[in-house]
Amino acid sequence: MSIALVTGANQGLGRAVAALLARRLETGSTVYVTGRNAERVAEAASAIPGAEPLVLDVRDDESVAAAARLIEERHGGLDLVVSNAAARRDPERTDAETIREFVDTNNLGTTRMIREFGPLVRPGGRFLVVASAFGSLRYLDPSLHHLFDTETQDLADIDRVMLDFADLVEAGKDRDAGWPASINYPSKIGQVASMRIFARTDGERRGIFIGAVCPGLVDTAASRPYFADMSQAQTPEAAAVDVVSVAVDPIVPAFAGQLVQHLQVIGWTAEDDGGPDQPRRR
Repeated sequence: MSIALVTGANQGLGRAVAALLARRLETGSTVYVTGRNAERVAEAASAIPGAEPLVLDVRDDESVAAAARLIEERHGGLDLVVSNAAARRDPERTDAETIREFVDTNNLGTTRMIREFGPLVRPGGRFLVVASAFGSLRYLDPSLHHLFDTETQDLADIDRVMLDFADLVEAGKDRDAGWPASINYPSKIGQVASMRIFARTDGERRGIFIGAVCPGLVDTAASRPYFADMSQAQTPEAAAVDVVSVAVDPIVPAFAGQLVQHLQVIGWTAEDDGGPDQPRRR
């Protein structure tokens, strides 16, 4: 029996991932459906056989720590974490108005999950970060690549980079400093950087699989305002299939410590794509 936890699971992709995990995991497993709103979390969990509700706000240090303590007390650890919670951009708000919540949820939230739940993942378990194909240095000016040196930095370094970036956005100075026009790109790069650092420091040493997954374009309220044509978008249920495959199917060694989309590796840099020992990106 496995113990799994999905953040941001009361709606959209997170809910679809939790529901599919509940069907794919062995009988007797428990999937914790988490989110900020207790009522919505309870409603979502009640619709998924084998699911349990758990209030968890990735923006709140104590909330994440309390949820981790509860899992440890009940189960001694867990076997799968899907860190899916993400802030939603709003076309009615400027990037300067959005960036602080965006970074706190997507980036600092990822760090909080890694720090509190990472140590609870049992040997042979998996920790996945749901990110984006934009989480690659190819989308960042080369002059900024040194800010995401995942071979030498730690999680605190990435948090500082993202908080400094938020300061620049709020001051209207981010473009002058070479950052891309969309705040989504740096945020996703930061998420994948944190995953890569976690994989480097804990993955092989502790015998756990750590990776990032991009589900592709998903038809949700968060994405519709930014795409004129959603005809190629997936439903949350369809998008959940690849995420859950990485979560439960036999491990592809080349996926460890990497960003994966549609079961293909997206290199950290353009030069990292493909190669003799890893799948090529489609």
